[in-house]
Amino acid sequence: MELTPKFRGSDILELQNFNLASVDDIASVHAKAYVSGLEKAMDQASEKGLILIEGSGPTYATSTTFHESLVAAGAGLALVDSVVAASKNQLDPPTAFALIRPPGHHAIPKGPMGFCVFGNVAIAARHAQRVHGLKRVFIIDFDVHHGNGTNDAFLDDPDIFFLSTHQDGSYPGTGKFDEIGIGAGEGATLNLPLPGGSGDTAMRTVFDEVIMPCAQRFKPDIILVSAGYDGHVLDPLASLQFTTGTYYMLASNIKQLAKDLCGGRCVFFLEGGYNLDSLSYSVADSFRAFLGEPSLAAEFDDPAILYEEPSTRVKQAIQRVKHIHSL
Repeated sequence: MELTPKFRGSDILELQNFNLASVDDIASVHAKAYVSGLEKAMDQASEKGLILIEGSGPTYATSTTFHESLVAAGAGLALVDSVVAASKNQLDPPTAFALIRPPGHHAIPKGPMGFCVFGNVAIAARHAQRVHGLKRVFIIDFDVHHGNGTNDAFLDDPDIFFLSTHQDGSYPGTGKFDEIGIGAGEGATLNLPLPGGSGDTAMRTVFDEVIMPCAQRFKPDIILVSAGYDGHVLDPLASLQFTTGTYYMLASNIKQLAKDLCGGRCVFFLEGGYNLDSLSYSVADSFRAFLGEPSLAAEFDDPAILYEEPSTRVKQAIQRVKHIHSL
């Protein structure tokens, strides 16, 4: 789709030579025993070609998984660094997107889960705090599944706000309304399970009535996004009805939110997305939103396959979360 520096010159910058995440970076979120155990398991993976490292996902590793997971997490750290640097001399720094695998939002502090090895977003959040003094981090997770790993990493932390929208009843079954954080972090976790069939109209309302007021009240120093594209109507792993246009709207609105609240500092991280066509078009359209260009979603989306959204249940879910969080 020609959304690269080769075609776009300086409108799109690609970081090529960045450092791997260090074991210390990973250990800001994960248990050291898990990290060293995974590294040791690579020998076994070399022998067998493929090993199961977690059963619920199920999550597999090959002989290069440990290295690739450090590359993925390192990409996020490098993008945080470059966005922070750009924001020091630009009012409107570029929005960053880590196009990485493995994804991260299910990985829990003590291990891998749900295709995820290390919590890329969580590791970047700690990096933003520790290295750049960006104390308040706002994380938006619009993957169709609950970001349980990110949720658990910051349960008791009042300075990292975690907001997840996800399909009610989907994997891994966590992310209920009443999961709002614990101790000092109570109120800094917001979970909004949406009924199956929720789509573009639901998500526009969620942005206006939940995400935006929540972020405005929190006053973040940086916004990080777990961008999963598996809520797309064509995605085989769930049953929401987001369209490519929904993802354009989210990218555009979140970019503007970062501009309004935190000097434009914003990094997206690729999470889920299991239909390669809808994933490709939706990520590309997110880039168009970042560039301020018109959406090309209409070339891909087919409104004829959409059915009526469960608007009453969506409204009830939004009212419930607004009541719990006094929005």
